[in-house]
Amino acid sequence: MQSRCIQQAPELRVPWWIDGEGRSMAPLKLSDLGDGFKVIFCFQHWCPGCHSHGFPTLEKLIKALGDRGFAFAAVQTVFEGAESNTFERLRETQLRYGLNIPFGHDPAIGRASSLMADYGTRGTPWFLVIDPLDEVLYSDFELDERQLIGAFGASNDGLKAA
Repeated sequence: MQSRCIQQAPELRVPWWIDGEGRSMAPLKLSDLGDGFKVIFCFQHWCPGCHSHGFPTLEKLIKALGDRGFAFAAVQTVFEGAESNTFERLRETQLRYGLNIPFGHDPAIGRASSLMADYGTRGTPWFLVIDPLDEVLYSDFELDERQLIGAFGASNDGLKAA
């Protein structure tokens, strides 16, 4: 996995969250995801690439790395299409993929959401990988899940190509 940027991970300022069961929860902090590696997947409900590539990649990562000290969260980073990318759509998307992870809704303030501004993301789908020292190891549109999974000694067996 090529490292795109190494910087200290800013604290999350995403205002609205649901837990893995779809219940509203207090705003998630990085520390709530534990002491290990963290993967934050940024999406928009209406984004075709999020559904064709992003969520399938996230599913594979959770399956392979979920029991290896990795924690996951998905954040709807709204920078356009606010009428479709709503808080109410979070549960719909969570159920569509059967993901029992926190989902956040981060509306735009001006042209970008807080996560986009803080992490310098440029659209969706977008993956952030944060190490146990809370340093951003990876931040980009496409993530090669086979490379990340292999780097941590997990098996790629049974994973179809994205």
